[in-house]
Amino acid sequence: MSILFVVVVLVFVVIFVASSIKIIRQYEKGLVETLGKYTGTRGSGANIIIPMFQRMVLVDMRERVIDVPPQSVITKDNVSVVVDAIIYFQVTDPVKVVYNIENFALAALKLAQTNLRNVIGDMELDSTLTSREKINTQLRVVMDEATDKWGVKVTKLEIQKIDPPRDITDAMSKQMKAEREKRANILEAEGLRQAAILKAEGEKQAVILDAEAVKEKQVLEATGEAEAIKQVAEAEKYKIEVVYNAIHEGKPTNDLLAIKYLETLGKVADGQATKIFLPLETAGVTASIGGIAELFKDNTKLSKSVPK
Repeated sequence: MSILFVVVVLVFVVIFVASSIKIIRQYEKGLVETLGKYTGTRGSGANIIIPMFQRMVLVDMRERVIDVPPQSVITKDNVSVVVDAIIYFQVTDPVKVVYNIENFALAALKLAQTNLRNVIGDMELDSTLTSREKINTQLRVVMDEATDKWGVKVTKLEIQKIDPPRDITDAMSKQMKAEREKRANILEAEGLRQAAILKAEGEKQAVILDAEAVKEKQVLEATGEAEAIKQVAEAEKYKIEVVYNAIHEGKPTNDLLAIKYLETLGKVADGQATKIFLPLETAGVTASIGGIAELFKDNTKLSKSVPK
């Protein structure tokens, strides 16, 4: 009997010690209850409690995920869409999450479904499909406020997909196709318009450049002609000055001037002009011509009187 008693005592001690030692992992917190009353929170590692008088509740402090199953939601414009979402949450207060809510996962799931109906029910279909970020933000704010008293923080809430009815999808597909074709036609028309404008601008620029080239050529030709006329005039001026000075230095007689005048008249008569204009003051020149004629007569008589 004594040996059996010792064995029983040893078994009881082993069970007691095993029940007294609680191992808490790094990502957990341990809530200690003494006779059903919360008495403290233990951290990670080995912790000892008194069996039969105390018990420990372990709380996972890691971020976890709740998958909200697809559900049908009616939009503001009476279109039924199927919405699928996912919730990311993390326990911030292990005491509240254990004692303030019985089943947080189930409560968060129902809360998410209810708020999905409320938020999407206030939006039209087009806004619902194009405003996922807005929906995510609104749902996260509502969920975070509601779960704060449960010691849980909703870190993220994402709408995975929003599926409208098949007929709506087909209509939207046709609308997008028509919109793409419209944009393509607009871009093509705009391209043709730009090409026509650029072509017209190029032709205009070419005409302007041609006109400027012709203008510059005419200006250069006119400048060259003016310069040539100026040079010719300078040469004539110089020639006249030289001849004039030479005549005055030679002290020509009226008879010589008359002869030069007759030579000049002969050259004028040889020209192509059909009309010849003579100066009005020709009395002196006529007198000189008469004197020259008398001189020729005298020379003729003199030549006849000289014996051969």
